[in-house]
Amino acid sequence: MLLAIDTSAGTSVAVVDPDGGVLAERSVADTMRHAEVVGRLIEESLAEANTSPPALSGVVAGMGPGPFTGLRVGIASARTFAFAIGKPLVPIVSHDAVAFARYRDGYSGAMLVVTDARRRELYWSAYSGADEYGLPVRFDGPGLGKPEALPHARLTRFDAHTVSAGALGLVAELSLANGRSFVADEPLYLRSPDVTLPSGPKRVTA
Repeated sequence: MLLAIDTSAGTSVAVVDPDGGVLAERSVADTMRHAEVVGRLIEESLAEANTSPPALSGVVAGMGPGPFTGLRVGIASARTFAFAIGKPLVPIVSHDAVAFARYRDGYSGAMLVVTDARRRELYWSAYSGADEYGLPVRFDGPGLGKPEALPHARLTRFDAHTVSAGALGLVAELSLANGRSFVADEPLYLRSPDVTLPSGPKRVTA
């Protein structure tokens, strides 16, 4: 049983099980309140799934791509929770969850998953289809670009406004069950944060 957390687009938390699927999922679409809601969503998801932290076998973190401030809240929460219960962290590309959900719902072709990166830019990942286990096969990305300059123009484009932690957790469960490798435990910010440290003391003028 895994706890899954994603804050790459809104905030989503779920508890998933290899046999029971998604046991509980809670989401908030607001992209500005990750830190305020993630703790409550974890608590509610565990309660709905009728489980407790010691019963979990690991914690799944959506690694993005996503804007710096929001994404780091989810990853930090997942890392802290995993450390606290002494269980492994399972890193998953957030776009893989979007693609997995699309293929699970019946789509069968190649596609370009797109999410909002703000600053008039978009995050993208390209998929050729699903493998024999239902896992999405990503052949390019994640990447960052202007809307008019996205690659793979011939692919069917899917603009996702949310990322399901339930789908994220199922990708992790299927990957674990079938010996698939995981991405590095590194956030996919893909660009520098909006806020930078000052280079030195400000000059004061009279």
